[in-house]
Amino acid sequence: MKHDIRILSLVFVLLWGLAWSSAGRASAGNAPPEPADEPQSTAETEAEPARGTPDAEQTLRVLHGGAIEEMPMDDYLVGVLRAEMPASFELEALKAQAIAARTYTIHKMKDGPIANHPDADACDDINCCKAYKTADDAAADWGGMALYYEEKLARAVAETDGQVVLYGGEPILAVFFSSANGHTQSAGAVWQSDLPYLQSVSSPEDEELVPNYYSVETFSAEAFRALFLQARPDAELSGSPERWITDVERSGAGFVTTLSVGGVTVRGNELRTILGLRSPSFTVEADEDSLTFRVTGYGHGVGMSQYGANALALQGRTAAEILEHYFTGTRVDGYTTDTEMH
Repeated sequence: MKHDIRILSLVFVLLWGLAWSSAGRASAGNAPPEPADEPQSTAETEAEPARGTPDAEQTLRVLHGGAIEEMPMDDYLVGVLRAEMPASFELEALKAQAIAARTYTIHKMKDGPIANHPDADACDDINCCKAYKTADDAAADWGGMALYYEEKLARAVAETDGQVVLYGGEPILAVFFSSANGHTQSAGAVWQSDLPYLQSVSSPEDEELVPNYYSVETFSAEAFRALFLQARPDAELSGSPERWITDVERSGAGFVTTLSVGGVTVRGNELRTILGLRSPSFTVEADEDSLTFRVTGYGHGVGMSQYGANALALQGRTAAEILEHYFTGTRVDGYTTDTEMH
């Protein structure tokens, strides 16, 4: 009988030891280790967008300061980021800006020589290409944060190396602007033609996130008349300013699409440019002596809102998610280019 008890006790100890050992291994990693040849799930292996032609292998001719300078794509993009987006923004917003700028540049280069500068692939004129700033100029603005910001922008470019925004497998016209009024607007509401990926979408910025989100511009009757007639001399701007602006049409996003000024129909963005308003999202009030415009946001309103991108980044969205939100029906992926595109 004692012999049987000893045997049962030994079996119990062995079973308890095996259970304790297994539990210890499981608790060390919160789960038993996967077999070495077990494939990971799709969610676990979902990666960043693929890389295309490395930026360092793409040489650009950049017209800057009146002279053409050759530089690799990555150096050019850092210069664009210095000029186009606050370096204090979230990294994912800066990465979205880097991808958008890369995409815009490749899109334009694929169309052949640019009329304004046929001997250069890009320039520093924002009315033609994108703004560009040197490291020295940026450091003068950044002060003690210069080294940190420079490294941050270089990281944004490096971590998106070769990535572009694609629609139908081709780089898009990846336009962007500063801030929206809660929505972007479609290309067709601003320019001569529409594009399927440049449609109106929501944008989460507000007055708490954007400096000078609301602005007010007042023009005397004489000043308004002079500015508008210089651009559109066929307008009839006599009598009281109260009757000058009529037939204001707005998009669902709240932007002025068209309006009549002195009997001449113009687009909201055209009037914004003539008057130097911050955005085509405005209201107007007129009396016998003046016209007052109350404006929301900054920029033409088409494509990616930069402050909206930063707001989305603060919400945890990735650069690819931000871009695919603002550019309808697109995807961010690698793209192979000719390394010498000019």
